[in-house]
Amino acid sequence: MTFHDLHGALIRYLNQCVQRGEITERGLARRTGISQPHIHNTLKGKRLFSWKSADAILRELDLDLLDIIHRSEFVK
Repeated sequence: MTFHDLHGALIRYLNQCVQRGEITERGLARRTGISQPHIHNTLKGKRLFSWKSADAILRELDLDLLDIIHRSEFVK
């Protein structure tokens, strides 16, 4: 697994949370201090999260990289 794979796994996880109604882009923006347009564009694949933004998201959702790895499709 590469850092690129981890970023993709985080994006897929966040998209799933949004689709299930567990979080909203606006709510995530408020909680993390990341602009809602940036979150939207990142979730749609037009931008990337910086490592600081990714850390802020993980912290706010009480997750760590191992949680993302275990929830990703890369672990068989």
